[in-house]
Amino acid sequence: MPTAMTNDVLVGAAAGVIATVPMTIAMEELHRILPGEHDGPLPPREVTEGVYDYLHDDLKPETEENMQRLTFLLHYAFGGAAGSLFPLVAPRKLPAAVGAGALYGLMVWTGSYLGLLPALGVRHHARHDSAGRTGMMIAAHVVWGATLGLLLRGRPGLRTASRHPDAPER
Repeated sequence: MPTAMTNDVLVGAAAGVIATVPMTIAMEELHRILPGEHDGPLPPREVTEGVYDYLHDDLKPETEENMQRLTFLLHYAFGGAAGSLFPLVAPRKLPAAVGAGALYGLMVWTGSYLGLLPALGVRHHARHDSAGRTGMMIAAHVVWGATLGLLLRGRPGLRTASRHPDAPER
């Protein structure tokens, strides 16, 4: 039988996938309206291409449609993976959960675009992006995190708290 912490992680992963929907909508809309952002792929596509280049260039999907599917899959999988950890530290009451989620989204952007992705060599460091692109990506990650916090705010039946039942709510 799964533990309460396992349940939290699984529910957090599902919430992370769900939160990736409004994040993607915000990113695509900002990409469409920001000056100079219409050209070139969005960062999830850049990361997918970078992963392929890192692993082996011959492994790239043969069609554009397959590359789009893989980009979608990897983007939502990362949203789920990142979301899985948030319930372990998330406040259980509004508005603290939404605020903490927005901060968590900013931390995910920072760790990914300023740390992990450049360190792995799958995407350039965010300091090489335009101010508009950086702002777009920060905003999208804040949307993701705030949505994650909203989804995991401790509504009865939504998630099982992994903390002791007598612990004060945060």
